[in-house]
Parts: sequence; structure tokens; C-alpha cells
Amino acid sequence: MRSERFASLQRKSLITIVIIVSATTIGFRLFQMQILNQTSYDDKSADNSIKLIEQIPPRGVLYDRNMTLLVNNVPAYTLRIMPADYDKNLNTTLETILGVEPGYINKKLDEFKVYSKFIPIKIKRGIGFDIVAWIEENAENLPGVDYVVEMHRGYPGGVNGSHLFGYVREISEKQLKDHPDYYKLGDVIGLKGVEKTYEKELRGTKGSNFVLVNSRRKKIGDYKGGSEDIPAIKGNDIVLTIEASTQRTAEELFIGKKGALVAIEPATGEILALVSSPQYDLNRFSYITSENFLNTLYNDPGKPLFNRATMSVQSPGSTYKMLSAIAALDLGIINTSFTIHCTGGYTYGRYFKCHGSHGTVNVIQAIEKSCNVFFYQLILKIGIEKWAEYSKRFGFNTKTGIDIGEESAGLIPDASYYEKIYGPDWPHSILLSLAIGQGETGATPIQLAQYTALIGNEGKSYQPHLVRGFIDNNTKKIVHYDYKEIDASVSKNAIDIAKRGMYLVVHGEGTATHLRWSDYEISGKTGTAQNPHGEDHAWFVAFAPFDHPQIAVAVIVENVGFGSTHAAPIAKKVIETYLNSVKQNTRIEEQSLTKLETTVTGQ
Repeated sequence: MRSERFASLQRKSLITIVIIVSATTIGFRLFQMQILNQTSYDDKSADNSIKLIEQIPPRGVLYDRNMTLLVNNVPAYTLRIMPADYDKNLNTTLETILGVEPGYINKKLDEFKVYSKFIPIKIKRGIGFDIVAWIEENAENLPGVDYVVEMHRGYPGGVNGSHLFGYVREISEKQLKDHPDYYKLGDVIGLKGVEKTYEKELRGTKGSNFVLVNSRRKKIGDYKGGSEDIPAIKGNDIVLTIEASTQRTAEELFIGKKGALVAIEPATGEILALVSSPQYDLNRFSYITSENFLNTLYNDPGKPLFNRATMSVQSPGSTYKMLSAIAALDLGIINTSFTIHCTGGYTYGRYFKCHGSHGTVNVIQAIEKSCNVFFYQLILKIGIEKWAEYSKRFGFNTKTGIDIGEESAGLIPDASYYEKIYGPDWPHSILLSLAIGQGETGATPIQLAQYTALIGNEGKSYQPHLVRGFIDNNTKKIVHYDYKEIDASVSKNAIDIAKRGMYLVVHGEGTATHLRWSDYEISGKTGTAQNPHGEDHAWFVAFAPFDHPQIAVAVIVENVGFGSTHAAPIAKKVIETYLNSVKQNTRIEEQSLTKLETTVTGQ
């Protein structure tokens, strides 16, 4: 009996001790949670009841040089799904409402399954208001489904500009890894053109809104009345160098043609128009770009995604003859008294033809009449090394640095180039083809436009560029970008003689006399680039007016034949459009100034 009573007392003591220890531990934990760590648990509680909504800023818009709006933001609705809350049994219903093929939603969800299930996935952009209304009406039965208002690109200026504007698209997985500091799943990023180069200026700064939500993650109010919200800051608006009417004219003239045009303001390097044809419709990239549409672009034999203006390398043909003339004049090898007699061809190892029998011509007449024989003999006097040196002075064999990224350097061969191919005894008859812009000589339209601008502006200009600057969100003033000055370092006399030859191409007995225009004096040079795969390519370069050039143009039309027939008329029309635009804007400014002066005087 006594041992049983002892065991009973022992158990009773043990149980009492356990109860006391447990009560003490629980009490301490309650004290710790409610008193010592109150702030920490308040924060955790807030995490469960406060939802962060990231605010995407409106993207900066694009203006032309006269502040005509070319690219803006258009509001549109995007349907999203939160995987953590979503019921896949809704797939069929949603796919029917959205008008997409079965399996579309699962495919979208699978693409982003590596990310947190609490990150909303953008399922379809550009949904109609009828779908938005349906989501609102059925919200209680659509867990994890919502929509947001996003901005998409619109093009109100009537300018396509596919190769200069570029476009924006949803960021890829690789880009997310490269830019983890700013972008998140579903964000858009600039691809191609100005949209890509100036992404940081255009994208703005994200903001944050904090809202109170219930256990079903449904908004029930603003957190602290919105006092802790961080407003998004709109991206900077950008002012382009493009002149809208000139760009539209150039695009219209290239409809149905393959080729490119670049127009530059010689004194500044500002690009007034840039066209690569065929183009593609940027509106198709504003929302969801279908795979069928992309495949159509990729497989199009016209290669609409290829920027011919900056990447197409072609022989420049006779447009390159001024380069040899300027080099020989600057080196003192020839002057205007130096002449060569043309009988229709020249023999150097083999017979090289000319366009005709031009008789005795000097350098100005050789440019005017595009005499091959003169330049065949001239390059032999200059030599390949000096010819290549002067080519590089005018920006060939290197990228111009235009601010849209995509660009080819072209090719200017020198002696070492031919030695690698033929050895030290390479055939010097090759030089004769180089003299007339054929052979291995390769240039892009942007390079030829820069070259023409340098000739028109006495050998000086600036790096070709498409953007003047951005509009500061606070001051509303343009912050101009600085661009590198270019100096070909050649004598004014050499340039002036070449310019005189270009003037006579149009106003003398040259190959573009049909371009004469009573309002302005155009100076130019035609060219035909040999094409072993079909019809030759037509080139034309020009600047105007003659005394104080305001525009320099390079045009190539592929697979059509002669430059005077096909490329020159396009250049003339573009020059006319731009100079008339300048005249009109000058008149408007003068009228405004007169009106202001009259008002001030009246006061």
C-alpha cells in the first residue's frame, strides 16, 4: 500500500511540474509575442492584409523636329491570372470569352511556371471592354482572374517608321536575367530602333500603391489612406530629328519598291528621313504579336525586318567618283587644268569601257558626264593606300554611330586586303573597278548620305543621329544630346571643285538634268551598282540648295537599273518636300513674330 501511495504521489508531482513548466513556457511565449515582439508580428500581419500593386509609368512619347506627335500611348486592357488563386477548370470558359484556341491559357501558365505563383501572369493584351465588363460582373466566380489598364504604342502622325522607331514587346526570360534591377515578369521593353536605344529615358520610374485586402485577397480599401504610396514617374518624351512630312513622302515613294533612303541636315548630322523598304506594320506589335505574323515577316523574301538604310552593303557605283576627285585635288596630284582624253574606254591589262566617248575632260567635266576613263587613270595616280585613306576620312569602312544600333561598317579594300587574297603580286587592274565604285567597294546608304553631307558642308558635319534630346519632366525644356563632330580634313578648294561637278550633273550636260528645279538648285550624282544576281541597283546622292545645303540625300532602289531613272526622282521629291516644309515653318515663325511685335507695340 505504501509503495502504491508513493508512486501515486510521484506521478502527481511529475504532472504538476509538467503543467507548471508548460504554463510558464506558454505564458512567456505569449508575453514575448504580445509585448516584446509586438511590432514584428504587426508587420507580419500587415503582410497578410496589405497588397503591393506596382504602378507602371506611362512610356515617353516621340515627337518630330517640329513637335508633331509621331508615337504616343494608347490605353488598353490586359487580362491577368494569379496562379496561386486560379482554378484551371475555368480555362474553357476564359478561352471561349477571349476567342483563343483551346490550351492557350495552359500554354501561357506553363511558360512562367518557374516564377512565383503569387506573381500575376499577363494572359492577353488588348482585350475589349466587353470582356472587361464580363470580368467585373463575374468577379466572385473568377478567383485569380483580373485585368489592368496598360499603355500601348500608337502612331498618330501617319508615319510608319518601322526601322527608325522600333517597337516594344514583353520582356524575355533572358532579358529578365540581364536586367533584374528594374524589370519584372510581364513588363515591356524596347526592341529595335529608338525604342531600344533610348529605353532608359523612355521607360520612366515605377511607383507603388498599397491596398488593404481581405483573406480572399480582394481589395477592401487603401492602406493608410494612400499616404505611403509612391507615384510612378512618366518616361521622358523624346524629340526626334525627323521631319514628319519628309518621312511620309519618302515612305510613300518606296511603296512597292526595295531599297532605302537617308536624308541628313549637313551642318548638324540630324537625320531628316530614314526609310528601309519593304517596311512592316508597327501596329501589329502594339498588343499580342501572333506567331503566324512573325513567321510571315521572317520568311518574306523582301526581308522587311532587315534595315537596308544602315545594314545593306552595296557597291556605290559612280556616286563614289567624287571621292577620287577630292583625294587627287587635295593631294595636289591634279588641278582643274589637268585633262584626260576619253575615246570610250581604257586598256590596262584588259579593256575597261566607259559610258561614251567624252573627248578631253577635266575633273569637273568628268564628274558632270560620269566619265569612267578619267577616273580609271586618276586612281592609278592616287594609289590604293591614299584612296583608302580618303575613303575613311569620309566615314567609309566604319560604322557612322547612328543611334539605332543596327549598322554595318561596309568595306574599303586596301593593299593588305588584296595581298591576303592574291599574294604580293596582286593584279593592280583591280584598282580601275574601285575608281568607279565597283569591285569590292561596299557602302551603306547611311554612309553615302554622310559622305554627301560632308561634301555639301565643306567637309564638316556631325555624327548622324535620330534624336535631338529629351523633354525634362520638370522644366518642360529640351535637354539636347551632344554628338561627335566630323571633319574630313580636306581643302575647301578640293570640295568646291567636286561640288561644282555635282552641280553640273543636274544643271549642265550631266545624267540628271531632268531634276532641274526653279526654286532651288540641286547638286547630285547618279550611280549604278552592278548586281550579279539580277537587275542592277540604282543610286542617287544629292544636296540642296547649292550655296547653303539644308539637306543631303542618298537613295538606292534595288533591281531596277539606272540611278537617273529610278533613284533620282525619289531624291528630288524628298528634297522638295523638306525645303518647302522649312519655307512654310519659317513663314509661320515670321508671322508669329510679327503678330507678337504688333501686340507689344499696341500696348
